[in-house]
Amino acid sequence: MKILQTIPGLSAQSGGPSTSTLNLLDGLSALDVQVDLLTIKTDDMLGCGKPWLKVVPDDYKTPFAFSRNICNFLNETEYDLYHANALWMGVSHITCKTARRKGKPYIVSPHGMLYPTALEHHALRKKLLLNLWYYKDVHHASCLHVTCEQEAVHCRRFGYKGPIAIIPNAIFLPKDVKCKTFISRNHGDKLEIGFLGRLHPIKKIERVFHALALLKEENPSNSQFFHFQIMGKGDENYEKKLRDDVKKLSLEGNVEFVGFVSGREKYDRLSQITALMVPSEQENFGMIVPEALICGTPVYASHGTPWNELNECQAGWWTDNEPETIAQLLKEILSLSDESLLRMGKNGRILVENKYEQHKVAGMMKELYQWIIVDRMDITCKPSFVYY
Repeated sequence: MKILQTIPGLSAQSGGPSTSTLNLLDGLSALDVQVDLLTIKTDDMLGCGKPWLKVVPDDYKTPFAFSRNICNFLNETEYDLYHANALWMGVSHITCKTARRKGKPYIVSPHGMLYPTALEHHALRKKLLLNLWYYKDVHHASCLHVTCEQEAVHCRRFGYKGPIAIIPNAIFLPKDVKCKTFISRNHGDKLEIGFLGRLHPIKKIERVFHALALLKEENPSNSQFFHFQIMGKGDENYEKKLRDDVKKLSLEGNVEFVGFVSGREKYDRLSQITALMVPSEQENFGMIVPEALICGTPVYASHGTPWNELNECQAGWWTDNEPETIAQLLKEILSLSDESLLRMGKNGRILVENKYEQHKVAGMMKELYQWIIVDRMDITCKPSFVYY
């Protein structure tokens, strides 16, 4: 069984899809699954030197990223199954088209790109692309791979009627990243809270600002207990709006824009904060939540994310993203003992180890590949995580 995954790019700054795909391919390789990953070369590419990585020179043309080098590779090679990561880029479309032309099955992993809020962003352009290619690419897929039940629901609402495999993102547990054993307090003994990820309006980071402002209004000393670090870059207009909000709400002493972080610095900062804040309007599985949990850092995630397990496992808080709710949550964090916060962090680490560790997830993907290629999608052999 010989599989080819494709992805438009494997840049470190692309965030979740790049990291999760890298982790999955490493896990599949460890299980002796013959799977390659095709992508375009970039200066900050992850996975350099991996034996399964197939890289072609960057020759992207037009905003849709059509590549003759990608086309040539697909035309000159043969695989038993094709697996396209993400949508809206030429790489994904040509992968699906090539599979259909060669009479091979193919999987599409939308990585959250069929969520309603994602479809509304640049809606006219996406409507054009859907009518040209992507309705056909998605609806003719042998299977869709999603990372959570919430994403599966949106794929059904999009109109896809075939099988959907719910397989979470694969999480790599660095050997030198341990579950923290003490609560770090910096910036004048303030509790550290943080945001990590791409800066984009859908992330609703300003909701945390307004929560801090409510605390300050209630009692001027309240907000001074928190230091909120924002780790990430992205939409420049949105970042400007966030900086303007900080000034308007007089939170300059509470908020710090750290910029893009990765590697060891990312895990160090996640270990140092008391809680990670994920107030997104809508979010796919996401990598930031489990990355914080493996550090032993509890997470607040909004109902727009699929992280109800935070409540079930007592590893954080899964609730709405209204500023009033977040303000109440911040007061709860202040009232918790260090022992309680560390216990929540330990629960989160156990959750990731038991359910999301990369080799466990890679085993699920291997089972899916075998079902499609070897079992020819026989319903009697269907994996338990595949739904019709």
